[in-house]
Amino acid sequence: MGQGWRWILWAIALVILTGGWLLLGERPAWAAEANRVNYTLTDLRDRNFAGQNLQGSSLAGAEAQRADFQGANLAQTILTKATFLGANLAGANLHESFADRVVFDEADLTNVIFTDAIASSTHFLHAKITGADFSGTFLDRYQVVQLCQRAEGVNPVTGVSTRESLGCQD
Repeated sequence: MGQGWRWILWAIALVILTGGWLLLGERPAWAAEANRVNYTLTDLRDRNFAGQNLQGSSLAGAEAQRADFQGANLAQTILTKATFLGANLAGANLHESFADRVVFDEADLTNVIFTDAIASSTHFLHAKITGADFSGTFLDRYQVVQLCQRAEGVNPVTGVSTRESLGCQD
């Protein structure tokens, strides 16, 4: 019986410590992430995120039509099933983002850094891609063909041409 009480006391102490974190609004250090924000399934239409650091955040399923992300740091973000219809992402950093099934139709992707990312089943209908760098990004072959039809310019940060980053045939 003495051994059983010891385990009960340990369990009570653990509950008290965990409850203390919750009551004080404190989180364990492993849970705190400085720049990460969770905008999953959020309505972000017409909002201004220009120049913000959203590295590592989740915008999965977000409705970001006409939102302004000009010059924003979206590196290592999760964008799965988000909609950026007509959004301004000019000069944004999307390095290592997970952008599967995303809609970038009519978006401004001028000079965007979209490198080493996954963009499968993602759409770029009428998107502006002048100076965009897609180096190392996984894109569906038919999207590459369509993007190559209007690819031009050189990214001012990476120095890579849009056509080269997409592997366009001249």
